[in-house]
Amino acid sequence: MKKTKANILIVDDDPHILFSLQTLLEKYFLHIYTEKTPKKIPSILAEKELDVIILDMNYSYGETSGNEGIEWIKKIQKIDSNISIVPITAYGGVNMAVESLKSGAIDFVVKPWQNEKIVSTITAALNYAKSKRNITVLKEQKAVLNKTSSSLPNDFIGESDSMQKIFDKINRVSETDANVLILGENGTGKELVARSIHNLSERKNESFVNVDLGSISESLFESELFGLTKGAFTDAKETKLGRFEAANQGTLFLDEIGNIPLGLQSKLLSVLQNREIFKVGSSKACPIDIRLISATNQNIYNLVNEGLFRNDLLYRINTVEILLPPLRNRIEDIPLIGNYFIGRYSLKYKKKINPLSQKLINYLQKYDWPGNIRELQHSIERAVILCNKTDLISEDFQFRNSLGNNEQMQFDDFNLDRIEKWAIENCLEKHNGHITKAAEELGLTRGALYRRLEKYEIKKY
Repeated sequence: MKKTKANILIVDDDPHILFSLQTLLEKYFLHIYTEKTPKKIPSILAEKELDVIILDMNYSYGETSGNEGIEWIKKIQKIDSNISIVPITAYGGVNMAVESLKSGAIDFVVKPWQNEKIVSTITAALNYAKSKRNITVLKEQKAVLNKTSSSLPNDFIGESDSMQKIFDKINRVSETDANVLILGENGTGKELVARSIHNLSERKNESFVNVDLGSISESLFESELFGLTKGAFTDAKETKLGRFEAANQGTLFLDEIGNIPLGLQSKLLSVLQNREIFKVGSSKACPIDIRLISATNQNIYNLVNEGLFRNDLLYRINTVEILLPPLRNRIEDIPLIGNYFIGRYSLKYKKKINPLSQKLINYLQKYDWPGNIRELQHSIERAVILCNKTDLISEDFQFRNSLGNNEQMQFDDFNLDRIEKWAIENCLEKHNGHITKAAEELGLTRGALYRRLEKYEIKKY
């Protein structure tokens, strides 16, 4: 007979009761633990995730009231309300049963018991515990997903040869559970690729959890990714689900993975190797089953050579690598993508805007689109909003330092830091110091932009 997966603790000061119940229940359930005193329950709960506790109600000599058991039921409920508690006593009465149920127990067993009856009771208690835990996880997953949900369109489109090769690779890798690393400039659609892989995989009906690692501070890294337990530190007033656990059975997308500080990379590597996490404040291992997709706009191989990214972590995350081309290298896709966004924003803003004319397509294809698809998307949206006719024209698009119409960016060398500082300063000036708008156009998170402001000592406007 196949045993049911369960973690069951029997607490009774009578060793004969412990032996009898353990011998009986081990025939039906996988993990049975025993303990003589309830004082050990908190330390056991710190190490194990229990489903059911069978709890004797009296421990002091001559005590028959059941008050000790009721107090322990209340304490267990405060530690983990998802555990099913089944009181067991030789002095059962209506009052004790009622008080036990009011305190959080789900059933009541009187000694001596009938074997079939107690097995049936424990089975029902186990199913109830699993249902409560599933509901709790689903609520926490919903909260995490609400915070990480994206407004990006689900369609990832393109007609160019380079994109057809990308689509072919997406289709092939989605059939597996291989870890994927997506490389490409800001705005090239790395998250869209990740979502496409998830939606085509066998995990498509499970969660897709997006984590912007560039926006998570080093001090919150572990609690955000791995979760934390109530009381782990002063302000930890409740247990929190981490992103890894929220993505369990589904896909976890780690965006801007190149931004992880070197000191934290070993912790991420350990989780990926052992397939288990430890919440902050807990020594209890939680197994996880995720499909990992990572992305970065940085040259991750240069980071490895410079000692800023662990080589063993790189091997772990890039079983398959997908390199997205910038929009300037696939300008033949501009008509398709541009018309897609025209349709989308015409509907959103209740306007009738015709598809791009060939003249306008030629104009747009001359621009190098440093912000890639994201910049094209924002440009189309702005043009649709401001357009008072049915056809867009070149004057509806305003490109800073583009097409020879505006002040050109001129440098004596191609120092990336100097170019990046220039881009940030000019983008902030363009948006009158509005951080959110500037970050969106630059393809950065607010946190990443703030870090660059500090790095280049740029004053906030």
